[in-house]
Amino acid sequence: MTESAQDAMTASVKTLDLQSLPKVSLHDHLDGGLRPATIIELAAAAGHKLPSTDPVALAEWFRESADSGSLVRYLETFDHTIAVMQTRDGLIRVAREFVEDLADDGVVYGEVRWAPEQHLTAGLTLDETVEAVQEGLEAGVASVEESGRHIQVGQLITAMRHADRGQEIAELAVRHRNSGAVGFDIAGAEEGFLPSRFKDAFTYLAEHNFPATVHAGEAAGLESIQDALVHGRAQRLGHGVRIAEDISVEYIAAEDADEAAVGSSGLDEDGLSAEDTVGVVTMGELASWVRDRGIALEICPSSNLQTGAIAGFGGGITDHPLDLLYQTGFRVTINTDNRLMSGVTLTDEFELLVEVFDYDLDDLLALSLNAAEAAFLPLEDREALADHLIEAYSGAR
Repeated sequence: MTESAQDAMTASVKTLDLQSLPKVSLHDHLDGGLRPATIIELAAAAGHKLPSTDPVALAEWFRESADSGSLVRYLETFDHTIAVMQTRDGLIRVAREFVEDLADDGVVYGEVRWAPEQHLTAGLTLDETVEAVQEGLEAGVASVEESGRHIQVGQLITAMRHADRGQEIAELAVRHRNSGAVGFDIAGAEEGFLPSRFKDAFTYLAEHNFPATVHAGEAAGLESIQDALVHGRAQRLGHGVRIAEDISVEYIAAEDADEAAVGSSGLDEDGLSAEDTVGVVTMGELASWVRDRGIALEICPSSNLQTGAIAGFGGGITDHPLDLLYQTGFRVTINTDNRLMSGVTLTDEFELLVEVFDYDLDDLLALSLNAAEAAFLPLEDREALADHLIEAYSGAR
């Protein structure tokens, strides 16, 4: 494709209503997607003190706290959201609104991750929390369908890395596999808490043919990713952005680049002159393993910037290695992580890619198809989801 044609396609996508396009969301935390007004109402009922009781001001407080560049401080914002999610009614409401908000953003398939062990202070059991969230999710789906739209959602039952309930939570997830649970995850502070802490739980999941995604490659680097693959048997990597630490790019003159080297970079060499440079990509064994086996990366651009996950690559969103990963063939998926804390929607993240990396409609479709392929769904459902995406994007041209 010529540069002028690429510019035309990018300009075209900027005029589209990206919110109306169907999307797939794989990495979105339930306790990071509450409506500020809902937090205020539930906090009043629970007697929990908030930084503000004004919805606009409270939303701004969450965003400012998340912008600290520290994952630890970022996670502290959850003290307030989790505090209002301790009752059955609270969980049902939050889950229902979560689905409604996803649908308003064009999401047609979403996996909702959350940690039941964090919602027991008011006397609920683990099973009761899962049942309450499922009731809320189903109510949200029904509400969306009443409006003439469609959405499908599933729960990713999550264990906290710093706790010692991995086996218990894995058994909980498997117990609810036929009533809403589609996968398992571990979350929380990554540094110092390798997935191998839960290796028995991951073995249990494998023995029961239950899929797992693992937060890795966000606050910690390659060791965490390796451990997630070996001991966590991860089929997807939550974030996984720091796999780029196992990739090097050398820029050399086009006239010095042999055909094989240019080809390995994944870059288009058409029209290169002797004065141009090309990037020659070299991958380590771990990066090659992740890419060659299509292990999906659940990348969350805005969140990665806020938490400092990409600090090793630079200080701005333009330094995010997601484009390098995408261009070199990794199964990159785009997600929001925590919509409240980051102040973003999946549409916002797509618009960010268009603005920063000049992505066009074909790129957005490719990223969406990556997510559909990586979804914890039966093959037939993934194929139907992909067909729906292709049809919708074709109609948008």
